[in-house]
Parts: sequence; C-alpha cells; structure tokens
Amino acid sequence: MMQRPHRRCEGTAMGAIVLDLRPGFGIGPFSLGMPICEAFAQIEQQPTIYDVVHVKYYDEEPLKLDIVISFPDHGFHLRFDPWSQRLRLVEIFDIKRLQMRYHTSLIGGPSTLATFVAVYALFGPTFPGIYDKDRGVYNLFYPGLSFAFPIPGQYTDCVHDREAELPLEFPDGTTPVTCRVSIYDSSTDKKVGVGSLMDKASVPPLPIDSVYMEEVHVKLAEELHFSVRGQNIPFGASPQDVWTELGRPCGIHQKQVDQMVIHSGSDPRPRTTLCGDYFYNYFMRGLDILFDGQTHKVKKFVLHTNYPGHADFNSYIKCNFVIFASEFGGSFQEVNNCKHRITPSTKWEHVKEILGDCGRAAIQTQGSTSNPFGSTFVYGYQNIAFEVMKNGYIATVTLFQS
Repeated sequence: MMQRPHRRCEGTAMGAIVLDLRPGFGIGPFSLGMPICEAFAQIEQQPTIYDVVHVKYYDEEPLKLDIVISFPDHGFHLRFDPWSQRLRLVEIFDIKRLQMRYHTSLIGGPSTLATFVAVYALFGPTFPGIYDKDRGVYNLFYPGLSFAFPIPGQYTDCVHDREAELPLEFPDGTTPVTCRVSIYDSSTDKKVGVGSLMDKASVPPLPIDSVYMEEVHVKLAEELHFSVRGQNIPFGASPQDVWTELGRPCGIHQKQVDQMVIHSGSDPRPRTTLCGDYFYNYFMRGLDILFDGQTHKVKKFVLHTNYPGHADFNSYIKCNFVIFASEFGGSFQEVNNCKHRITPSTKWEHVKEILGDCGRAAIQTQGSTSNPFGSTFVYGYQNIAFEVMKNGYIATVTLFQS
C-alpha cells in the first residue's frame, strides 16, 4: 500500500473543524459519487483547513483496493471506488477530531460526545441495529448513515439475538460513545458499517446527462477510428469539428519539442523547429487532442487512465476507453461483447496477447524531482502507443497515423 503525502503547511492551528453532515449524500464539500479530481479541487481551495492530506492506494494492484484520501488531523477518510474513481464512502474514524452539523445541531468534536443517547436524540427513532460479535461493535443504521458503538465485554448480554433495544444504555447508566461513522449512498437500501459491512457501500448512479465515464471507442484498422457518443472524430478534423463534438476544451497549450520524432526518421527538420503544434486539453474527459500547427488538423489523441502512482495522477479524469482491432470483427455497437478489447483495466500482458509482441520499450521519465514514481515504458504499434507503468497497468494511450 502506497501512502503519498499531499501537503503540509506548517504553523496551521490544529483543532476540530465543523462540516455539514448530509446522510446519503456526503459531508462538507465532499459529495458521494464525485470524481476524485473534484475532491482534490475542493481540497486545493481550502489549504488552511485541509493542510495535511494523505493519498493511499495499492501500488501493485490499483484496482484491488479503494483509493483513499485521508485527513489524519480531522479524523476522516474519503474512499473512492478504484474502477470508476468516484467517491463511494465517507468514513469518520475519530469523531473527537471532527464536529458535524446536522441541520442546526452539532455532534462530535472535542466538546460534544457522540454518545448513543445523543445520536438517538438528534437523528430520531430507527430500527434495531446489528451487533458484530467478533469485533464487539454495535452498528446503528439510518438511511445513508451508520454509527458504530463498541460494546464492552461485560455488557454483551445487553445485545440479544444480534439486536438491542433502543436507546441502548448499560446497567450502570452509561451509554457507549461512537467510534466510527459511515456516510454512504442510500438508494440501494444497503446497511453499511464496520468490517465486511463497509464493502457494501457502492457508488451512486450517475445522472442521466453526465459525461463522466462516457465511453470513448477506438477501432484499430488500416484507417483508425475514434468515436465519442457514437460520433466519429477523424484524423484531419479541424478545431471547429472538435468543438462541435466535445465542446470547449478545458485548456489549450503549445506542444514543446517532439521527443519521439527522432525515432521516426521521417522528418528531416531540426528539432528546434517542431514547436508549432498545440493541444486541446479535455481534462474532464481524460483526453488530449494534438493539432498540427501548420494545417490545424488533428494528428494525435492521448487517452489518460489517471492511475495513482503516475506523474499525471489527478491532472485528468479517467478516460473510459474501449479499443478493439478490426481483424477480430465487430462494430462499435458490439464492442461490449468483444473478447479482444482493451480498456483502462487491461494489463499490459493481455494487450500483448491481443495485439502481439511489439519488441522493446522506450523508457520515459520526467526526472526524479518532478516525478517521484520513476520511469514508465512506451510500447509502439502501428498507429498506437501504450505508456505502461511498472505494475503493468496502462497509464496513457496515444493514437496517431503512421
């Protein structure tokens, strides 16, 4: 598991912050279902509040475990589904460090204990919860919200048949204090709590008009096809054509010297003159489009997977591409049924099984200062190149015409 410190601003006063609690929807500025880049954008806007941020992920298998943004000073985690990179669960693990506001009432923090009685008084009646005998924890559920209470061993007889009467009080008159709070999507009516119950939290469905996770289809053939929303964007398309299909780009920047042109042997001009090309950056779609600086026609597409552990992580939203080769048959409409397809979750070894071995890789690095994650490997085929991380996952796909 990799842990990446995001920032540390020395001298910031530490103490409990107050965030609005929205059961089933999120907490503070963080909403369930939001892409991870939007969460980082919220963090960047309030650097004095979120001054210590850790990013945790499983480096060897980034799709196996959640991507976690952790705020250790404030006692809570944001858990992102590794496949969609969308927020599926808010987990408050130290309620004394985080004060929550529900409507006009406060709970948690160093001054307001989140006891069972206080929770029940604030949120009202609910059904009996579930007692986890192995962990000695009682989970109390509301729609999109749960509280976990540790039960001392001498009071386990207060819990009968995995359920307890409400409100829960011990024989000595005390009441347990919350040890963990979970906020999750309530549309599926699942009960999410500690332990295995945590895995039941799922990402809420996308709005019907959302472009996030919109599929990008690529068909490898003698003439490569690139399609978004069923509309083909050909090589040679003009900026106006691209604007019509994808809308205004998030940014436009000039391309610097083409570092790979020396390998092509096709352009005799000095490298210092190859600086007229420019990119349209669609960060919110996970792709870049390169235009020829002289003809102003599309010459390359670059698709980003946004995996943690890559130098460009959090610069782009994940591009949900599907690539398949024409010799295997099928059409864009049949791509989901095609066995020979390449997606962001396809590992490099499987790509080679589909497309064949392409030989040695070029080594790509941005230097140890700007890229603490080390080099990546670039493998080239006709009209397509894959940048592969050390764990075997695809970082970027570049489409071009030979």
